Amino acid sequence: MKTKAYLYIIASAVFWGLIGLFVRTLAAQGFTSMQIVSIRAVVSALLMIPILLKMGVQHFKINFKTMLPLVGMGVVSLTFSNFCYFNCIELSSLAVAALLLYTAPIFVMLMSLVLFGESFNFAKGFALGATFLGCAFVTGAFDSEVSLSLAGLLFGLGSGIGYALYSIFGKYAIRNYSTLTITTYAFIFASISSIPLANFTSDLKYFDITTIWAALGLAALSTVIPYLLYTWGLEEVEAGRASILATVEPLVAAAVGIAIFSEPITLHKLIGTLLICSSIILLNMPKKKKATH
Repeated sequence: MKTKAYLYIIASAVFWGLIGLFVRTLAAQGFTSMQIVSIRAVVSALLMIPILLKMGVQHFKINFKTMLPLVGMGVVSLTFSNFCYFNCIELSSLAVAALLLYTAPIFVMLMSLVLFGESFNFAKGFALGATFLGCAFVTGAFDSEVSLSLAGLLFGLGSGIGYALYSIFGKYAIRNYSTLTITTYAFIFASISSIPLANFTSDLKYFDITTIWAALGLAALSTVIPYLLYTWGLEEVEAGRASILATVEPLVAAAVGIAIFSEPITLHKLIGTLLICSSIILLNMPKKKKATH
């Protein structure tokens, strides 16, 4: 039933929106951005592997001919996208990087149109534009001067494309594998590809109880649960529509910032919230049935 699938995707975005709670804690502990990405992937894989084993060894079996989407989800959508995102932050600003990351629904819509023949109508086009504008307001892209080099732009678009490809790879992967298998291998391949970029040293002084709880929270609440929910949702929902529904994430992130970190409520955030919510409502409005004579 599609209503349940829509709820899975929106719920996944809510859990993704909590990521700031754990990332800020790990950053305060002294971890770099790519080290946090690697910790997220490794701990998530360690949480998923026992679950998959309990389901049966057959769920671990993957075919060389059909494993490419799984590799892509881990290497491109999880590691490469984050690598580009954090480099964009360094070369521009957090607001610009976040905005370019949320070009993902545009790329998903275009790729889905070509690869899957998904329809593109006025409602989707309007929702896409309103969502992107809403993300610009929520992320604060209009609150400060935009400083962007060519390298920053390319890294930002790279993060958006990488993020978008999760939905595309996911659509191909669910043709051959269960959601649990897909998610587990995505984290395994993300772990393999992110560890070399993390530059971990032998200095383990940061691995205290605070780090452990933050790492578990990041992996369980903001990674394993949302990726499982999103992949389940992709079984019933078009990739383009799913990517727009998932833009609830910056709203939740903004709410967390206001509630937990005492960030101010601004007019721009309220406008962005209204635009994104309007897009989601529009996409979920029932289609009018043509009258029959």
